[in-house]
Amino acid sequence: MKVGLWKIAHARSGDKADRADIGLFAYDAPTYAVLKREVTRERLAVHFADICKGPVELYPLDNLLALKIVLNAALQGGAARSLRMDNLGKSVAAQLLRMEIEAPADLPRLARA
Repeated sequence: MKVGLWKIAHARSGDKADRADIGLFAYDAPTYAVLKREVTRERLAVHFADICKGPVELYPLDNLLALKIVLNAALQGGAARSLRMDNLGKSVAAQLLRMEIEAPADLPRLARA
C-alpha cells in the first residue's frame, strides 16, 4: 500500500552552507527496513528536483534506525546568499515526510491506526 512517510517516520533537517542535511528516523526495525528499501537516492532526487540542483547523498545509519540524506546545491548558495523563505533548510524535513512509498500494511505504526 502507498503510505506517506509522515505516518511511519519522523525527520529533522538543517543546513551546512549550500547543503540541506536531513535525518529520517524509523520508530522500529521493520519500518527501517522498508525505509532503506524505498527511500533511494533516485527517488529523493525526483522528490526534491525543484530545489536540489546537485547530487543527493544517502547514508544508512543502521545503529540509529535512520537515514542521513544530503541535498547538495539545495539552498541557493547558503543562508547568507539565499532568497528562499527557508534559507536554513529547516522545512526540508517536512517536504521529505510528504513523500509516499510502498509499505506493508502490517508495519507497527500502521497497525495501531
